[in-house]
Amino acid sequence: MDKSKERKVMGRREVADFPLLGLECVRLKIDTGAYSSAIHCSSIELVNEGLLHVVFLHEDEEGFTGKAVDFNEFETRNVKSSSGHAETRYAINTRIVLGQKKYRIRMTLTDRSEMRYPVLIGRRFLRRNRFIVDPNKTDLIN
Repeated sequence: MDKSKERKVMGRREVADFPLLGLECVRLKIDTGAYSSAIHCSSIELVNEGLLHVVFLHEDEEGFTGKAVDFNEFETRNVKSSSGHAETRYAINTRIVLGQKKYRIRMTLTDRSEMRYPVLIGRRFLRRNRFIVDPNKTDLIN
């Protein structure tokens, strides 16, 4: 079988790094019911029309640095939650490291402080990168 067509298996929970955001060992929840991926932000501020100022994660979360990251390339998206509530969110393109491999990923920025995991990985990323999910396993990617 052609290696480029091979599917990779991940568990329902994983850990990843986000090098462009300065984040390491961030806990992920894999959600095949969600279309897009999202990351928790403790602060999102539109400084002016062209600059978004973001602090990722929560101070109690592993990987939290408290450092702000600025983006001059971003967009807004309308996202509907599983409860049916629609909201407009900022979205960024970044990189995620799973095991030894780097992937491009589009993330929406939101407050996930009420959620157990600061990052949710959705179907769009899974499909583009040929991942399948084993819901009975966790931490399959080293």
